[in-house]
Amino acid sequence: MSEVRFLYTSCVLPFLLSSLVAFLLSVLGTFLVNGFLHARIPLVGSFVGFERSVNPGIAFGVRLPTLLQAALTAAALLVVFLLAWKGKQSRFQQAAYGLIAGGALANIVDRIPDGVVTDFIQVGSFPVFNVADSCITVGVVLLLVESVWRRGEE
Repeated sequence: MSEVRFLYTSCVLPFLLSSLVAFLLSVLGTFLVNGFLHARIPLVGSFVGFERSVNPGIAFGVRLPTLLQAALTAAALLVVFLLAWKGKQSRFQQAAYGLIAGGALANIVDRIPDGVVTDFIQVGSFPVFNVADSCITVGVVLLLVESVWRRGEE
């Protein structure tokens, strides 16, 4: 019982739950797309749809030498874990860090077999992205919103 209380009071539980949900949804989305998406599925005409593509690069398709790309990805993930565990983070912040970590881990797992990440959500002329990218983006936005909100209260 003390372990459960530690998880709740230390804010580890929100991090673990949000990272697990982000990871599982991301992996499931990629699995379904790789198995069943053979042609573009329009949702809002040509503006929004599902369209499978692969991305050998990192954010927005930026390509770096393989070792540098792997090192930067690992370093960024390590920074997220360190920030999540430093000091007293609120449950909200921990959940946001969990979304970032879960999305990043899902993209790493997706990249392992063939060196590319499967993207499949197309919105306008924005680069095609996936669920993991969305989780990372939502996590960052939540941290920014929380930071602005906190400064407004001071």
